[in-house]
Amino acid sequence: MIAVAVLVSAVAAFLASSGYYAAATPIERRILGDATIDRGRPGPWKVGSELVRTVVVAAVFAWLAARAGLDHLPDTVALAALLWLAFPAVLLTGSILWERVPPITAAIHAGDWLIKLLLIATLVATLH
Repeated sequence: MIAVAVLVSAVAAFLASSGYYAAATPIERRILGDATIDRGRPGPWKVGSELVRTVVVAAVFAWLAARAGLDHLPDTVALAALLWLAFPAVLLTGSILWERVPPITAAIHAGDWLIKLLLIATLVATLH
């Protein structure tokens, strides 16, 4: 059943992320103007690779939750929040400090990661 939870949560997180970026990208463009990176429309290989990346995140999350004995929703949500703080949030603030990534761009990516992790946590706990 864990494999189903991983696949369902990965697909759900991928779809939520796609919708999130569709909504957030115009905001980024409005704030940054010409400084916005034109990412263009993703080709099939990028879509596929993003889906694979999301499956990896969901599988590692499910594995960590299982190893820690976290199988109830409040526990998995807490794990998601801690993982978000420890990894995406720390990495993205580093990109602002060291790589001159605009704060709005980093904030958009941080929001995406938070949504993904919370959705994965919710579905892994619910479906497992």
